[in-house]
Formats: sequence, C-alpha cells, structure tokens
Amino acid sequence: MIKKKIFVSFDWTNDKHYKFLLEAWDANDQFDFVFDDATPEEIDSNNVGRIKAALTTKIKNATHTLVIVGKEANKLHWKHELIGFRNWINFEVYQSWLNNNKIIAVKIDKDYEAPEKCLGIGAKWVIGFTESEISKAINEA
Repeated sequence: MIKKKIFVSFDWTNDKHYKFLLEAWDANDQFDFVFDDATPEEIDSNNVGRIKAALTTKIKNATHTLVIVGKEANKLHWKHELIGFRNWINFEVYQSWLNNNKIIAVKIDKDYEAPEKCLGIGAKWVIGFTESEISKAINEA
C-alpha cells in the first residue's frame, strides 16, 4: 500500500497523544494503517511568521490533512490576531484547503466543536478515534 503524505493538525497541549497513537498504528504491522507523516516536529519559536512559514511548507508537502478535533480544537488562541485565525488548527485547515489537500476531520467526541474552517469545505468526517474508521476515511477522501 502506498503511504499517503498526511499533515496532522491538532492541539499540541491537549491532543498530542492522539498524534502519537497515529504514529504507533503506522509502525505496527498488525494494523492496516499507513501514512507518511508530513507534520513538523514541535516548532521551537514564538515568532508567528516563522511558525506560519514552517506549517505552510509542511502542508504543501502533504496530499491529505487529518484534523484531530478535540475538546478545545476551536478555542480562541491568545495570539489569534497575529495568527489571523481563531487558532493554529484553523490556520492549518485553511492552508490545507488552499493547497487542495484532502481533509479528514476526526471528532474525538461527537459533541466537540469543530474548527470553523473545517465547515463547508467538503471534509470527510469521522466520529470517534478508531484505526479502522480513520483508515477508511483517508482512503475514501
């Protein structure tokens, strides 16, 4: 199976364990889940312009964007005015849409508020975080 280049958009503070689980699925031969992770390592900078540039480069190298929708995925970031969006996830989704990436939004809980930029762009939605449903959504996107 050809690995798809996937940028993972998520709330580092609250949802990084889901990102790590995706990596574990990819590394485990028992799972049918494969992806070429295009997500940057934690960007060691407080410079919003530098962060935007690093994220945009990674997004442009991806074919898909998988958005992990946790409890605070649409929360207003304290630097929202400099980011130009509610938060980094919304910035990443918008950049992904501009890049024509296939977008898969995975709501950890059906009641969690989706990032506003995920709405109305033809994203493939998954409710719950399971390997089989996420794999299916990536393959169908």
